[in-house]
Amino acid sequence: MNRSELWSAYRTQLVSCPTLGLALDTSRLPVPPDFWAKADTRLAGAFGAMDALEQGAIANPDENRMVGHYWLRNAALAPRQELSVTIQAALAQIKSFTQAVHAGQTRPPTAARFTGVLVIGIGGSALGPQLIADSLGSAEDKMTVHFLDNTDPDGLRRVLGGLAKAGKLPQTLTLVISKSGGTPETRNGMLEAKAAYEASGLPFARHAVAVTGENSNLDQIARKDGWLARFPMWDWVGGRTSLCSAVGLLPMALQGIDIDAFLAGAGEMDRITRENRSAGTNPAARMALAWHHATGGCGNKDMVLLPYKDRLLLMSRYLQQLIMESLGKRHDLDGKEVFQGLAVYGNKGSTDQHAYVQQLRDGVPNFFATFINVLQDDALVPAPRFDALEVEPGVTSGDFLTGFFLGTREALFESGRASLTITLDRLDAMSIGALVALYERTVGYYATLVNINAYHQPGVEAGKKAANTVLDVLAKAMAHLRANPGRSFTADALAAAIGSPDRAETVHHTLAHRAANGLGVTETGDGFTAN
Repeated sequence: MNRSELWSAYRTQLVSCPTLGLALDTSRLPVPPDFWAKADTRLAGAFGAMDALEQGAIANPDENRMVGHYWLRNAALAPRQELSVTIQAALAQIKSFTQAVHAGQTRPPTAARFTGVLVIGIGGSALGPQLIADSLGSAEDKMTVHFLDNTDPDGLRRVLGGLAKAGKLPQTLTLVISKSGGTPETRNGMLEAKAAYEASGLPFARHAVAVTGENSNLDQIARKDGWLARFPMWDWVGGRTSLCSAVGLLPMALQGIDIDAFLAGAGEMDRITRENRSAGTNPAARMALAWHHATGGCGNKDMVLLPYKDRLLLMSRYLQQLIMESLGKRHDLDGKEVFQGLAVYGNKGSTDQHAYVQQLRDGVPNFFATFINVLQDDALVPAPRFDALEVEPGVTSGDFLTGFFLGTREALFESGRASLTITLDRLDAMSIGALVALYERTVGYYATLVNINAYHQPGVEAGKKAANTVLDVLAKAMAHLRANPGRSFTADALAAAIGSPDRAETVHHTLAHRAANGLGVTETGDGFTAN
């Protein structure tokens, strides 16, 4: 297509949401001439599945549970009155607790008030809150947010050591987020944080808050030790869609972000994509069809995310979990082996133009791009502004960013690379809420198009079970070494001695780690001995 044809395609294909200041452009996605005309027929099943989900159908048969994250931004939609009441009560608790913390009514034992928040979680309990903290944070934040999101000792101690050295631990409130309370990475982070507080002479319980399932291991610890507060996590909200629960709203509110605006943006996107039953007016349905076409309906191309806004740097990491954990499935709903999925990667523009855009334009055509463009330069600042610096006569830094976005998109299109573009009028709590909801609903529609369950994660559970097996082998190997002091065993001999002859490699790697850290093992040439 020439530029005139592209301009015409843009005007006819743009799906605009004026109440949210958000628009989706699919004009750079080459499709057959009748593709969009036939789209609504293909979407009937997707709309029906979404209706059933919102009405409380068992959407995760593996765990026999509903999937209700859409109720979190409109409690009236919940299929039972007690669920509506529970959602509203949790939101009120978040606001009440936050107000007490900000006012110094809920305060630490050795300081006037809490000035920082340490969030301990992993996966959906960290990626979403990290995205929000980074995209909407400012120098005006009421509290500074830090994260422990792994079980890497160096990473844990880097954060905790930095807080202790800066004298910030006494004023830091810690949120431990885990539905079951048994997630190893989160439990380890909690134990490391508790040790750091106690090493500084501080009672951990007087700084701690739990966000967890009722009567979970974590809930029991928080009650027994007298933590400051406990907030609910429900089995009908999955981790990757939990931003509108206490998982996301509590750290968001403590940081000083407008959670009502965030929920309003998500709720308005839900309404638009619920009430509009056409790909011409429903941006999530249109994007799901675009993904399906771009990937051949089987994930044969990756999605490269290119947000032209520094504040959206973590968007690709957030979407990796939301999309890949939801769509990466071996079997479809009929039990047929399909190996579905959609790989997501990305960084930010225009940084990518100096990194991997060369390959995107001239290398393997195994992707489609999604650009996110934000019109207003300054996030969180009311427009208009009149003090923008001209870096060249009549040109601002923001003009350059727009030029790089449009130039990169054109260069990719000229090389036959398809792309979608999401445009936001401005970046604020409402638009981020809308963007999160847009992707959540797109994932739901797409899953129906390819006949998979987007709401379970058997592969994740398999990985957890495998890790537990590794730790069991390590425990047995260490016990055998201690029972035979002074003797050196090869990995093969140890594996055989503990009754797991096929686990020699596991024995080798786990003991090599402990030896490198002086944890009761010495590596002796081709073997190991206890010390």
